[in-house]
Amino acid sequence: MRKNGSLSINSENIFPIIKKWMYSDRDIFIRELISNCCDAITKIRKLDAAGEFDLPDDYKPKINVIVNDKEKTLKFIDNGLGMTADEVSEYINQIAFSGAASFMEKYKDKADEDQIIGHFGLGFYSAFMVSDIVHIDTKSFIPDAEPVHWECDGSTEFMMDTGNRTEMGTEITLFLNEDSLEFANEYRVKEVIEKYCSFMPYEIYVSNPNAEVKYDTIDEEDLKDDDQVVEHIHVDAVYEDVEGENGEKEKKLKTPAKETVKIVRRPVPENDTAPLWTKHPNDCTDEDYKAFYRKVFKDYREPLFWIHLNMDYPFNIKGILYFPQIDLKYESIEGVIKLYNNQVFIADNIKEVIPQYLLLLKGVIDCPDLPLNVSRSALQNDGFAQKISDYISKKVADKLSGMCKTDRENYEKYWDGIDPFIKYGCLKDEKFCERMMDYILYKDIEDEYQTLSELKEIEKGNWKARKMEEEDAKAAEGEASKDEEAKPAGTEDTEEKPADEDKTEEEGPDSYVIYYVSDMQQQGQYVNMFKEQGKEAVILSGEIDAGYIGLVERKHTDVRFERIDADIAEDIRSDDDNRREESKAMTSLFKKVLGKEEQEVQVRNLKNDSIASVMTMLERERRLSDSMKRFGRADMYKPNMTLVLNGRNPMVQYVLEHKDDKDIGLYCEQLYDLALLASQPLTAEQMTKFIARSNEIMLKAANKEQ
Repeated sequence: MRKNGSLSINSENIFPIIKKWMYSDRDIFIRELISNCCDAITKIRKLDAAGEFDLPDDYKPKINVIVNDKEKTLKFIDNGLGMTADEVSEYINQIAFSGAASFMEKYKDKADEDQIIGHFGLGFYSAFMVSDIVHIDTKSFIPDAEPVHWECDGSTEFMMDTGNRTEMGTEITLFLNEDSLEFANEYRVKEVIEKYCSFMPYEIYVSNPNAEVKYDTIDEEDLKDDDQVVEHIHVDAVYEDVEGENGEKEKKLKTPAKETVKIVRRPVPENDTAPLWTKHPNDCTDEDYKAFYRKVFKDYREPLFWIHLNMDYPFNIKGILYFPQIDLKYESIEGVIKLYNNQVFIADNIKEVIPQYLLLLKGVIDCPDLPLNVSRSALQNDGFAQKISDYISKKVADKLSGMCKTDRENYEKYWDGIDPFIKYGCLKDEKFCERMMDYILYKDIEDEYQTLSELKEIEKGNWKARKMEEEDAKAAEGEASKDEEAKPAGTEDTEEKPADEDKTEEEGPDSYVIYYVSDMQQQGQYVNMFKEQGKEAVILSGEIDAGYIGLVERKHTDVRFERIDADIAEDIRSDDDNRREESKAMTSLFKKVLGKEEQEVQVRNLKNDSIASVMTMLERERRLSDSMKRFGRADMYKPNMTLVLNGRNPMVQYVLEHKDDKDIGLYCEQLYDLALLASQPLTAEQMTKFIARSNEIMLKAANKEQ
């Protein structure tokens, strides 16, 4: 049988969904009901701005949350536009019908100062997650409109009748169920409001009629019209004894008499209605930014710096992103970025809006245009969120690159703190990498900072200097004069030059080798060698640097990174060719002593005579080995390491001259461990043997002297 029709959904089906699955956190009902209060106030303000209603001159928008632990109730009261009986039937009795969209469409061109928070009309029903019964008492702003009283126990049945509310606005009363009595606690409710509603646009007050009344004493001149005066108190003047000019004691007025009053402590709003991100950056001071950071993130270390987002087109987004101080040795580098929608907290670290690498930062982002799902707890899958993410990424890159160009001193000062953020961003975001690659700094072993292009220029200068030295050496040997003799007379100045000879100023090496240090302490011996020779090396000691080096080499094919101990070819004297036979002999000796058949040994003349031995490894070997370690496969690959003995060192000379000495094995092992120590930590077993061997060598030396 064929039949056409329409599906129907009734409250019997939808209430269990609302109660159990629509909201991930039960406490979110407080956010939803307060949001509805804000919307009611926003609507009446818009009507006033549009000239369709006149608010009293002393009108003060506010939301009262009353917690009654004895009656086990929770009230939400606003002084917004209220509802008529017809509106209650339309917006409350018909589940998921919201008047927000139609209201905003009607008044969008008349008053855009305030934004409606609600969009879906389901927020009110979140009250049934924690309540057995819910009451609504409301009175519309419309003159002569009757107040309305509405009741429902969460079933399909409700009761609606004439109410007794006398003022414009709405009061919602929740009769909490036994599983939700935690929300009858004033401090628990304040905790939830701090979480979700700290920056909602209208003041929120929390009170408990059963709580002990607290009082304050103020000067009578500071009394306000709405203060509840308990007692007037006269405070006598206070005098103190002082020594006069004649040496006698005199009475001097310390504080004058004054009139004070004892009042019931004034209620204090639980929220900040004008958070810093809603203001223009020009109106915010550095102290404002720091105070806001301390308040929101409970971090009392000052942030390094911040970025204030303030955009109205093509979408509305405001916020502040902070670069925090982090001790990378002891702390996680996971940050917190809070996402808001019209000053209503949505969630932390929503990856659809916040680029992954920026989750290392701390900050707040408020975007009213976000495509939220029905529960306002997450984003709908929408390309718009990606546009916001791209915008945030671009703003961060613009801020950083601008600082590098115009405020290099501070940029360098902050660099060690922001280094991991930026490199991580380059690894994760191609567009960010393109914007930032030229503004990444490299700290060298002299604590100076250079960009990659600046390092290239230094290397180009060194290359030209070496070329000039080579040419000078050739000239000294007479090669240049031979070329001159081969030219016909009179052709010195008339011979046509090659077309590209004028480009000599642009000449440079075909590739650039950048030496780096991964551990200043462990590789200190090599660092000293480089410093003595005035050679450049940069410090890349972070965990992220291993991956970052590979990225730079892929982006800049003319650049190659080599660890400072990867090769010491430039530190070799010209007479090393004479050491070839010694190298062969030492390789055989060390293989025998160490029991390492694969061990290669070279004897070279290093410029620093005090260095006995060093260990070198090709950069590609090191990277492959490190990669295996990261994947837990260290045993699958053993890199080839070359032991380099300094032929100018006295200890090495002794070994070369006494190959058949009975203690030669002791010295060979010591030279091997000394070289290892300069490049990597010894194992516990190796260190134990090294210490014992050192003691033995010192004892033998002491006995020889005796």
